[in-house]
Amino acid sequence: MPTPSHPAPAGLLLTPGAGADRDHHALRAVAGHVSTTTALTVERIDFPYRLAGRRMPDRPAVAIPHLSDQAEQLAARLGVGTDRILLGGRSYGGRMCSMAVAEGLPAAGLVLLSYPLHPPGKPEKLRVEHFGDLDVPVLFVSGDRDPFGSPAELAEHSAAIPGPVTTITLPGAHDLRNQDAAVAAAVADWCASL
Repeated sequence: MPTPSHPAPAGLLLTPGAGADRDHHALRAVAGHVSTTTALTVERIDFPYRLAGRRMPDRPAVAIPHLSDQAEQLAARLGVGTDRILLGGRSYGGRMCSMAVAEGLPAAGLVLLSYPLHPPGKPEKLRVEHFGDLDVPVLFVSGDRDPFGSPAELAEHSAAIPGPVTTITLPGAHDLRNQDAAVAAAVADWCASL
């Protein structure tokens, strides 16, 4: 049952990881499954660096305003506020979405696929300082052997999130190779539960 602070979502905006674009196979699988099994409108977007043909990912100061603009455009097309849009993506993309929400972008929730808690082999370089500002429903879908953060690390750090957290752990590493169907089903089921 939607609450006033978390209205029922109307759309899902998906973003790619740093080394991919909006046509990444996992994003296509999630978009296809969610759009056919829920009432959500799903869009996949690229970040400015990818649109410009560059390989180096944008800094948050560039990525987050772009993400906010894209969320506002999707919301406007659907005739709703961004508080009715779910934001999400793989790795870097999901991190930028979570940072946008922490910085004040209203959203219906976050879909974080293979969230990069820290660089591989550098558990001290955490990317979780904004978790305490995520007062929305959050879905994490991660591999049980992800070098960017183990299931135990994810459980420890996601406890700082004030919004309701759902964690799905699948067999695999950061790329969740051959798990597109399972990832898509997990996202669709979670979206339908909101």
